[in-house]
Amino acid sequence: MNDITGRVASLHIHPVKSCAGIEVGQALLAETGLDLDRAWMVVDTGGRMLTQRELPRLALVQPAFKGGEVVLRAPGMLALHLRVDTVEAATRAQVWDDIVKAYDMGALAAQWFSDYLGRPARLVRFDPEERRLSDPHWAGEIAAENAFADGFPLLVAGAASLAELNRRLAERGQDAVTMARFRPNLVLDGLPPFDEDHLAEIEIAVESEGGPVRLRLVKPCVRCSIPNVDPATGVQGQEPGATLAGFRADARMGGGITFGMNAVVVQGFARALRVGQAVRGRYAFGAA
Repeated sequence: MNDITGRVASLHIHPVKSCAGIEVGQALLAETGLDLDRAWMVVDTGGRMLTQRELPRLALVQPAFKGGEVVLRAPGMLALHLRVDTVEAATRAQVWDDIVKAYDMGALAAQWFSDYLGRPARLVRFDPEERRLSDPHWAGEIAAENAFADGFPLLVAGAASLAELNRRLAERGQDAVTMARFRPNLVLDGLPPFDEDHLAEIEIAVESEGGPVRLRLVKPCVRCSIPNVDPATGVQGQEPGATLAGFRADARMGGGITFGMNAVVVQGFARALRVGQAVRGRYAFGAA
């Protein structure tokens, strides 16, 4: 595996689906992706997921890890403290077409999100006993588990891809955007722009932990309206979607506009990923 080399530029965990992410220096790789990524989700009273697609203000809910808690802050709200090791009543929740076992996080969390969003809402935690698997059409023989992520345990993007997008935005007189718009888990340095599209696997050097982490990049990430939500204001605009539409239509996805690659874990559960770790990538057969 020596087609290209790079490094882990940054790592990102999004504890609550569709709320802001946390940039971390290291993260444990669990069966469902980075530990505690998309472990919680905001739902309506029927248990159906609520996201920035219909409620862009969710982008302003900022989580932080503090001791054994996830602390959520949002404009005009007192902080909400959630114990990582505590849940309340068993329930079910719907994420896309999947109805899965979950735990309700109680009346205080429900009232907090209801007050902030101006509509009835509850917060649920994914049941770790549930096995929600990625589509085998893309994941192949790997039984890739997910919590509340859209469909795959990890999302990988290249730093150079964002730089190229920002160059094109500047040419159109538009402001630069940050990687927070695209909500990846791993950002890689050392790849040419959008070369992550063509990698079959990446291997991340993990010292003294029994071997490397190997990830298979299986499906381009088709983009909805969420990257058009400014993570600093919670306001939805037209960019960067309009610029991406001009050069990122992916034939593999029926012309869908893509940025980043969904990935599944081949090897390395319970190992720690760290910023700065060396990455080796192998291109898919016939790719650049």
